[in-house]
Amino acid sequence: MRPGAVQIAGIADAEEARLLVDAGVDFLGFPFRLDFHPEDCTEEEAARIVRALPARVEAVLITYLADPREIAALARALGVGWVQLHGKIEPEAVAELRGVAPGLSLARSLVVRGDAVALREALGHYAPHVDAFLTDSFDPATGATGATGKTHDWSVSRALVALSPHPLVLAGGLTPANVRRAILEVRPAAVDAHTGVEGPDGRKRPELVRRFVAEAREGFARARGSASPRG
Repeated sequence: MRPGAVQIAGIADAEEARLLVDAGVDFLGFPFRLDFHPEDCTEEEAARIVRALPARVEAVLITYLADPREIAALARALGVGWVQLHGKIEPEAVAELRGVAPGLSLARSLVVRGDAVALREALGHYAPHVDAFLTDSFDPATGATGATGKTHDWSVSRALVALSPHPLVLAGGLTPANVRRAILEVRPAAVDAHTGVEGPDGRKRPELVRRFVAEAREGFARARGSASPRG
């Protein structure tokens, strides 16, 4: 996960993908095989979109799947280079996935819902098997752990940034109005948005996407400028 990267998830079609690419988004997230949300497009459409992406833009499979071989097969069918694991997948299964698909980069979602001790333990268990972490929010009304439109306690994410041996992506309720502040408070390697750049119809809004990217870039620039020099 490149430092200062911006990911937008929930791609409806090729038109929406072009909007995000033109706005300077670095990673496009494709949620499939989900527990709580409808999928944004078919797997066949997603594969066509991924094939058309420019080299600078990477595609990410976001999934609740827990079977390593099923995950690997879906990632291969879509043509993605990253998989973001949101489901109840054990560290041993992630290690197996690494063996089955060594070319994939893996990110493990850590859902912030008040238990910071458990999250620190999870970070340690998964760290040997993944390339990045992502902190996200929990919606108690639906049980969803992603695309909730809700923020979480950023101080927990900030603590995990300090502990993690890998880059950490901040997600959960990010919008053009709060992403700069979130970056300065949490100091993540990257940020992820989904519903925060959509209109009431669920479509990405060009003005919201452009503002989100601009605010994120400014936040990362300020964070770099204010970083304390290391000894």
